[in-house]
Amino acid sequence: MSSIAVRYVGGPTALVEIGGLRLLTDPTFDPPGDHPVGNRVLVKTAGPALTPGDVGPVDAVLLSHDQHPDNLDDAGRDFLAAAPAAFSTGSAHERIGAAIRVLPNWETAELARPDGGVLRITGVPAQHGPDGTEHLTGEVTGFVLAGDGLPTVYVSGDNASLDVVRAIAERVGPVDVALLFAGAARTPVADGPLTLTSERAAEAAEILGAAHVVPLHFEHWGHFTEGPDTLVAAFAAAGLSERLHLPKPGDRIEL
Repeated sequence: MSSIAVRYVGGPTALVEIGGLRLLTDPTFDPPGDHPVGNRVLVKTAGPALTPGDVGPVDAVLLSHDQHPDNLDDAGRDFLAAAPAAFSTGSAHERIGAAIRVLPNWETAELARPDGGVLRITGVPAQHGPDGTEHLTGEVTGFVLAGDGLPTVYVSGDNASLDVVRAIAERVGPVDVALLFAGAARTPVADGPLTLTSERAAEAAEILGAAHVVPLHFEHWGHFTEGPDTLVAAFAAAGLSERLHLPKPGDRIEL
C-alpha cells in the first residue's frame, strides 16, 4: 500500500498528499486577528506556518463548511477560488457558488490519479456541536478518501459526535489514517463542545480502528479549550499513544 503525507499548515488546514494528488483541508491563511461571526467575535491567535505560495497548486480543496471563519477565512476564500476543484456542502454551494462541488453524505466523487487509477472522495456526516444544535451551527461535512492500493483516510471536519463516528465506522470499516478536528471548541452558541474533546478524539480513534491519527484544528484560535497537552494525555490514558502523530506547524508527517 502506498504512503500518505500530511503537512500541517495550522488550525484546520493541512496538505494531504495521497496517490500522487494534493488535497487541502479547510483553507485558512489569514494573519492573527478578530473575525466577527454574527454578534460574536472569534479570535485567531497565530498565523499559518505556510503561505498559499508555500503550499503551491492543489488538485482539490476539502471544505468541511464555509460559514465560520476559523474554517474558511478571507485568504482561504481566495485560495479556494483558484483551486481546480472544491468539495463541500449544499449550503456552501448556495453561498459561494460554482466553485463548490456538492458532495452529499455517502455520495462519491472521483479524481484521476497520475498513475491511471482514481482517488474516491466520499462525503460523510459531521455534527458541529451537541445534539439539537445543527440549526445554530449549520451544515458541515466530513470526507473519506480511498482507492486501489491507497490507505483509507477519514477527514472529520468539525464533528463533535461519537455517534456520527460510529455510523461512519459501520459504513467504511477500519480506516488507516484519521485526521480528527479536535480542540473542544466552545462558544456561547451551544451548551457543549463544538468539536471533539481530546478524550473523544481518542475514543473516535478506537471506534474507527485507526492505525494513525493526525489531529487538526486544536490550536491557533481563542475558542479552543483543549490543545496539544490534553491530546497527548488522552491518547496515553486510552493506551493509544503509538497511534497519535501530533504535528507542529509546518511539519510534514509521512505515514
